[in-house]
Amino acid sequence: MPRFLIEVPHEEDVVACARVVRIFLTSGSHFLTNAEWGCADGDHRCWMIADVADRNEARGIVPPGLRAQSRVVGLTRFTLEEIDRIQREHGG
Repeated sequence: MPRFLIEVPHEEDVVACARVVRIFLTSGSHFLTNAEWGCADGDHRCWMIADVADRNEARGIVPPGLRAQSRVVGLTRFTLEEIDRIQREHGG
């Protein structure tokens, strides 16, 4: 199943952080309640990794009011064999 990194930024003040974290924690969604937050380190974003069918399903995990500013990145793991093949085919 495809894997996606979901990143959701939010405003940098303490009240905004608390509001967004509360939305996530009270959602009941496994993904949202297990988000990782960078706020304590001054990076006002959260991240989740989700194994879902596609990018649209990944974006659908994010609460509606935060979807527009969210970013969804498809993740890939490479094997050494795959990298060797890519380099051979592309002259690297």
